[in-house]
Amino acid sequence: MKRLLGLLTIGILVSSFASYGLAETRLRMSTTTSTENSGLLKVLLPPFEKANNVKVDVISVGTGKALKLGENGDVDVVFVHSRPAEDKFVSEGFGVDRKDVMYNDYVILGPKNDPAGIKGIKSAIEAFKKIAETKSMFVSRGDDSGTDKQERSIWKAAGITPQSPWYIEAGSGMGAVLQMANEKNAYTLSDRGTYISYEKKIDLVILGEGEKTLFNPYGIIAVNPKKHPNAQYELAKKFIDYVTGPEGQKIIQDYTLEGKQLFFPDAKK
Repeated sequence: MKRLLGLLTIGILVSSFASYGLAETRLRMSTTTSTENSGLLKVLLPPFEKANNVKVDVISVGTGKALKLGENGDVDVVFVHSRPAEDKFVSEGFGVDRKDVMYNDYVILGPKNDPAGIKGIKSAIEAFKKIAETKSMFVSRGDDSGTDKQERSIWKAAGITPQSPWYIEAGSGMGAVLQMANEKNAYTLSDRGTYISYEKKIDLVILGEGEKTLFNPYGIIAVNPKKHPNAQYELAKKFIDYVTGPEGQKIIQDYTLEGKQLFFPDAKK
């Protein structure tokens, strides 16, 4: 009887160790709401997870908060879209191995009746001036995201400090802002990818697009293991190599909604 119990105990221990050995490794990634809301991550992550027996835990927030999570060592890798903020993150020693991944662009959205009369204006700065002059309703992300940073830079270039009641800071992700702007018959700035994914759910239309102020590049950065020794640097590097390599870049290239391409691969060889 004792021998049987001993064998059972050994069997349970062996089984436990085997299960532990086969357990998934987890990679923590902070990223923007645009990569999440657009649906890109649903097709980009599974091949990497399957090939490496890894689960990528995604924290979807604005770029500012995503970088802050990296600064605090709460994630292993950040995937964001605000080049000045990304460069600062790296120069201050919080991130390493930054790589370009992809790009799309921002679009100025508004109601079809276009109360500010911005349709046809080529300059985003001039369009924002018209919105301010007419005190037309504008909904801002107001969350320190990449989109929010870009919007504020346009207001600054226009020499305008937007104010309530016509200017609303939502403090929300892109999807929520699109819905709010739609309900309020307001203007807003959106990344094109999220707009395409919400296009059939809202009545807002593109009234401004296609100039250099609205260019929207995305980058990926590993959290510096010298700052945070617990960061999964090797796994983060492997993920960076995947999204900037042939397989990840092709997935980004091929990802469409309603026949429209949301992002364009931009990894440098």
